[in-house]
Amino acid sequence: MAELVGRLSDDDVDRETRGRLLGRLARLLAASARRAGAAGVARGRWLTDVVADIAPRIPVRDLETLRAHHNDLTGEALADSLVRAAQRATTGVGAAGGALAAVEFAAPPLLLSAPAQILAETVVVATIEVKLIAELHEVYGVQVPGSGTARGAVFLQLWAQQRGFDPLKPGSVTAALGVAAKTGVRKRLMRTLGRHLTTMGPLLTGAVAGGALNRTATKRLSDSVRKDLRRTIGDPYPRPPIDEPPTDEPPA
Repeated sequence: MAELVGRLSDDDVDRETRGRLLGRLARLLAASARRAGAAGVARGRWLTDVVADIAPRIPVRDLETLRAHHNDLTGEALADSLVRAAQRATTGVGAAGGALAAVEFAAPPLLLSAPAQILAETVVVATIEVKLIAELHEVYGVQVPGSGTARGAVFLQLWAQQRGFDPLKPGSVTAALGVAAKTGVRKRLMRTLGRHLTTMGPLLTGAVAGGALNRTATKRLSDSVRKDLRRTIGDPYPRPPIDEPPTDEPPA
């Protein structure tokens, strides 16, 4: 599942491939949900565990790689480009998920498979947004301590809280997902899942709604996180580009 989600998190995946990969992920999630049992699935514990397992496995690009992938942009321009790419990815996933759900809606015998597709969309969109948060921290130079897995847990909590990491308050997030942290992630996932249920409309209305809602939600998340990160690196004087060292001298 992590490999499929990783491929789906790329914004340059074509529509046909995205739909095929999303269908495969839906089947894997359906099988996993059956093993988890109805109680765990209904209360969101299973979905939380799936995302908590997958999200830290998605590669996060460093600043040099990000610049290479975004036409050597720097600073706020690079952050803008990164957000647009994430919006394209979540929009594409929403449109693909909505189109699949619309097909199922038109074929009543297959309607019961639609929830697995909604779950797949929720997992992928959450992972894309967690990756976006992690890479925005790279762009703004705000370091999150810990190993890859520990950092992944931190970024997942930041996604649930819709904010950036504050080095002055490191205790507000933990390197391991405890009960409280998982509860926060579960609540955010359930809200995201509820948003994706709108893709269960007839014809292509679900595809349109799914894409538009995902695009808006991803932009809102990025705005909140970037505001926090700017506050973290800010100073009383006009800020230099965010990938250049600040100066100690006040403006003339």
